[in-house]
Amino acid sequence: MSGFRREEDEFRRGAKAVVAYPDMGKGGDRDVEARLDEAAGLAEAIGIDVVDRIAYRVRQPRPATLFGAGQVEALATVARAHEAELVVVDGAVTPVQQRNLEEELKTKVIDRTGLILEIFGERAATAEGRLQVELAHLDYQAGRLVRSWTHLERQRGGFGFLGGPGETQIEADRRMIRDRMAKLRRELEQVSRTRGLHRERRRRAPWPVVGLVGYTNAGKSTLFNRLTGAGVMAEDLLFATLDPTMRQITLPGLDKAILSDTVGFVSDLPTQLVAAFRATLEEVTSADLIVHVRDIAHPDSDAQATDVEQVLAEIGVSGDGAAPRIEAWNKVDLLDPETQAALAAEAARRDDVVLISAQTGEGVEALRRMMSTRLTATARVRHIDLPIADGAAAAWLHAHGEVLTQDADGETIHLDVRLSETDWARFQSRGA
Repeated sequence: MSGFRREEDEFRRGAKAVVAYPDMGKGGDRDVEARLDEAAGLAEAIGIDVVDRIAYRVRQPRPATLFGAGQVEALATVARAHEAELVVVDGAVTPVQQRNLEEELKTKVIDRTGLILEIFGERAATAEGRLQVELAHLDYQAGRLVRSWTHLERQRGGFGFLGGPGETQIEADRRMIRDRMAKLRRELEQVSRTRGLHRERRRRAPWPVVGLVGYTNAGKSTLFNRLTGAGVMAEDLLFATLDPTMRQITLPGLDKAILSDTVGFVSDLPTQLVAAFRATLEEVTSADLIVHVRDIAHPDSDAQATDVEQVLAEIGVSGDGAAPRIEAWNKVDLLDPETQAALAAEAARRDDVVLISAQTGEGVEALRRMMSTRLTATARVRHIDLPIADGAAAAWLHAHGEVLTQDADGETIHLDVRLSETDWARFQSRGA
């Protein structure tokens, strides 16, 4: 098995690929070139050598091949010219279309969903992440000719879309799929219960949770490292972070807060992954504050922000009762002075936006102040009487509130403390 894995990795890392984007005119304000760049970035994220990228205008998708006959012929010519082993279709491809395209193009074909699943399969580091990715992969493959089941035994790496022992076409045992998926769901339910218990403990703890969200490669992990001093993987790479990471930070006026870095969102996120990663994204649903990190220098920044908002709505993080949200417009260091000035003027008109560069540190202190302001926005003064022997409670109030007055009367301490609604609820639930 280890020998097979080395061969497969070499194949994946050395594979030449052509990216083909079926432009159906539904991209709204998305830039076609930016979309091609993103698709190429997804492929390069797992070491595929993208040798060409092409957008084809598809007015009416063909049921058999998606692209028109002339487009398929042109794509085959490009693939042959580059000796490409793989064609990445940046869109959804049905099993029939995939089979027909492979026959016509004489290459492997993988669609956007399969590519994202492959990246997730290679990157997920925790046991939970591996379970989630495998479940998503099986859900995706359930309607296709499954080429190999050796991935069920793997501990590392992707899921074999691009090579390895799954080359021969075989019909999967449907019952095996169902049984395996049922087992994975049971295991994930247990993980979700455990995560829920951890969240409940955090609610009783005195520290608010701040969740970082954003489009993939927006700079969340770089900002996370800047705020925490942690060494989380932060590369110019799509989906560099998959498993949630949590660290302690200090904010102005707050002794401690917990910062959570999450998986990056992406347009046309596979529905299988939205469901499978729900447990991971639950960290966002329980956050006291959400910081939406945006790559403001990207040509599709607005469209990316819309994608993120849609995913947040899908997991229930929007509307009434949702945690307050602020936007960190990142990568301002990549903009020209005129654009920076225009964005600064726009941000100044809003109370939920701050311009930053996580790379250089510009604006990060302003972001920290805004985070603190939002977390303490509902603070009000409360009068609290404590037994004089309850030193732990008094210390808690000093650490997490602003003690305005304190005096003792016999066996009782009287305090006036400014506390947020969240911290007041935490104080009341201590020891519950």
